[in-house]
Amino acid sequence: MMSIPAVPSVDWTLLWPVMTVMLTGIVGLTIEMIRPRQNNNMIVGVSLVGLAIAIFQLANQIGLPEATTFNDLISRDHFGTVLQILMLGACGLCFLFSEPYLRERHVPFAEFYPLALWSAAGGMLVVSTDSLIMLFIGVEVLSIALYCLAGLCREDQRSEESALKYFLLGSLASAFMLYGMAFLYGATGLLSLRALEVVPVNESMQMIGLGFILVGLGFKASLFPFHVWTPDVYQGAPSNVSAFMASVSKIAAFGALARLLVAADLIQEFWTPLVFWMAILTMTIGNLGALRSRDIKRTLGFSSVAHAGYLLVALLAHLEMPIAVPLDALLFYLAVYSVATIGSFAVISLAAKNGREDSREFALNGLWKKNPFAAGTLAVFMVSLIGMPFTGGFIGKFMIFQGALQAGLQPLAIVLAANSAISVFYYLGIIKATFVEAEEPTGGHFSQGTLGLNIACGICALLVLGAFFAGDLATGSVTEPLVTPTIVQR
Repeated sequence: MMSIPAVPSVDWTLLWPVMTVMLTGIVGLTIEMIRPRQNNNMIVGVSLVGLAIAIFQLANQIGLPEATTFNDLISRDHFGTVLQILMLGACGLCFLFSEPYLRERHVPFAEFYPLALWSAAGGMLVVSTDSLIMLFIGVEVLSIALYCLAGLCREDQRSEESALKYFLLGSLASAFMLYGMAFLYGATGLLSLRALEVVPVNESMQMIGLGFILVGLGFKASLFPFHVWTPDVYQGAPSNVSAFMASVSKIAAFGALARLLVAADLIQEFWTPLVFWMAILTMTIGNLGALRSRDIKRTLGFSSVAHAGYLLVALLAHLEMPIAVPLDALLFYLAVYSVATIGSFAVISLAAKNGREDSREFALNGLWKKNPFAAGTLAVFMVSLIGMPFTGGFIGKFMIFQGALQAGLQPLAIVLAANSAISVFYYLGIIKATFVEAEEPTGGHFSQGTLGLNIACGICALLVLGAFFAGDLATGSVTEPLVTPTIVQR
């Protein structure tokens, strides 16, 4: 007689945050059908409430024991919980300035909010699983929504081109990742990251599988040489979508990448030299590309590539010395970078007016006279991205630099410092553009700053400045780390 498999036990506390975000997206889509024409305020309010509830649910899980549910498809640990909170917070900040921007661009599609919520839910799955199946599902949920969002401005040729490029390259990267998972399963018979922790039947298949998965996650994280889509897509996509990609997608990608490389500790000699050079080239190519750009959104795209390299240095330092160099630097820098980038795109969105958006540098000329608050906050964000004192960016880069030295990665520390110096030129160039008198008709045309945009910029600026003092206290303490020192080591 055939035995009936046991029904897996379900711990709903692990699932409710993701389910809350997904259900909020469904409610928002339902409201879209009955909303007053050209008015998405109700959807924005419902979305923000749903995000707040999910963040509250996640905050209540901090400090709880590690657990899994659905036959180990979903897991809970401190690392994943913190990343999920960061993603939902970033999503909420993007929503605050999205509605006035979409109105100025004449984009009446309220589907932005449900799609962004579902994309964030996919990212939550990515950072809270060790299952290869759930990892792939999470990446696809995250990505498919982003493909749609990148082409939201249907009358803008650049938006359509960016969506097509992102879709084609993203599909190819997903195929590589799926192929790598098949290799891992063929080598070990396991469909989880534990496949990298056992002696395989065929070691070559295991290494090929790891390499292919790195291609997929490297694409999502904008790592060299899989970064080529980033400046083009950031330039063509709507500014609020670019902000969402630069924060939520990057947080999810580095969460998955950290779990993958921690699990691959037994074959570290295979991937360490590869990732080492990826970090160097990602930092350098990103900053050199930004130096040549005169389009602010494109510059921030290359900047995103460079910061991915900095984050990879933090991850490598932890993997070299897991106890001495905890993941504090990675999580702290992800948070500070995301907040500064979202605030930057929020200010850039002011250049959208009457259905058009000009993202060239001189389009910001005269901003300091039309909206001194926005110009001031943009200067704060640029200074933080440089890594100058009295901002969270300074503390974040200091933590990464210190961790690299502790882990014996002096070459990476030197390259990081050199690239930070290079970045001064193009970040200060953006600040300079806002304080230059506008020359009609090339600049000076800005939309009216709204309450939501001012709140988003204000929160981002306060977080960037407050992170300096919070991070300063953390770096001065050797006994109270910000987060659990390592991801769960099996």
